[in-house]
Amino acid sequence: MALDTGKGSDTFRTDPEWKDVVPSITDAPTLGDGLRLAREQSGRSLAELSAVTRVPARYLTGLEQNDFSILPNRVFSIGYVRAYADALGLDEQLAVERFKRETPDPSVPLQAPVGVAFEEVRRYSPRLIAAGLALIVAVVGWNVFQRVSLMRAPQPSDIATVPESWTLGAVPGQDVLRLSAPQPAPPDQTIPALYITPGLEAELTGVDPASPAGLAAAASSASPVQRAFNPRGAIYGASAGASQVVIQARKAASLVVRMADGRVLFARQLAPGDAWRAPVGVAATVDVSDPTAFDVYLNGEHGGGLEAALTPLGQLNVRAQALARQAAAEVAARTQAAQAEAQVRAAVVQSSMTSTAGR
Repeated sequence: MALDTGKGSDTFRTDPEWKDVVPSITDAPTLGDGLRLAREQSGRSLAELSAVTRVPARYLTGLEQNDFSILPNRVFSIGYVRAYADALGLDEQLAVERFKRETPDPSVPLQAPVGVAFEEVRRYSPRLIAAGLALIVAVVGWNVFQRVSLMRAPQPSDIATVPESWTLGAVPGQDVLRLSAPQPAPPDQTIPALYITPGLEAELTGVDPASPAGLAAAASSASPVQRAFNPRGAIYGASAGASQVVIQARKAASLVVRMADGRVLFARQLAPGDAWRAPVGVAATVDVSDPTAFDVYLNGEHGGGLEAALTPLGQLNVRAQALARQAAAEVAARTQAAQAEAQVRAAVVQSSMTSTAGR
């Protein structure tokens, strides 16, 4: 068997699919030399490559001769380099990067090199680190020295050396101290005592505050006082002096008041605490979404809740007027009883004085 010396490689070159190895674009001295060597090795002319890349032949010649002055603007030149390298089977990105290095862009301003400064920092960084550590150690050492210098050994208290001269419950030089029950605080001298006109309370209420029997009778005969109206939100409707009925919402609900002729006097979604004052002498109907969500106040006192979804407003006004008349009658009766009792007492006093004078 004969040794294969490699001389038979020309047989493969005659094959149509044979293609020589394309040299790297980085092996040539310049970009133009690398493009020219790759074109010569491919065996194609500038005209053929111009037709393939659609780049004018003069621009391809300028690239091979490193004469970049005849090329158009930079964007088109980079496109030509990319197309030419692709047609020759070279690495497009490497060709473009080498073109950018060999032909700097004049529109980009030059910047100062940063490598030297970085090297200077690396050179002096050990010294800077050592100086920082020395500063930290000095500060910590100074603080420790200050604390140590201010520290003292624990010493017994001066109070512990004083002998005890008295005991609990005794005062030196006196008898045993005895504590009595706490006394009430003295009255505030800056506020004068409230002056009450004699007989004024009995005249207004009909009950003598000095008579226990009269107070007990008034308490037993008086009707229980309901809770008063407490405004806790917006108040709509009539003024306070022109209304005897107030409808207040305990929770969110709608309230609509319609006149007898169908007109709407008031309509609103009330929030909890909102209220509506009903005018006096108006024939209307109160329409609510939930009767249990509303409280009715008559003459300022709680009168219960709404009994139905539809309630005549006149009915509520009549109740308020009846309660007002009842309260006025009770006050008049108490006044008359107090006056009669006062007359009886005056007669008793007069008779006693007459009998005393007769003796």
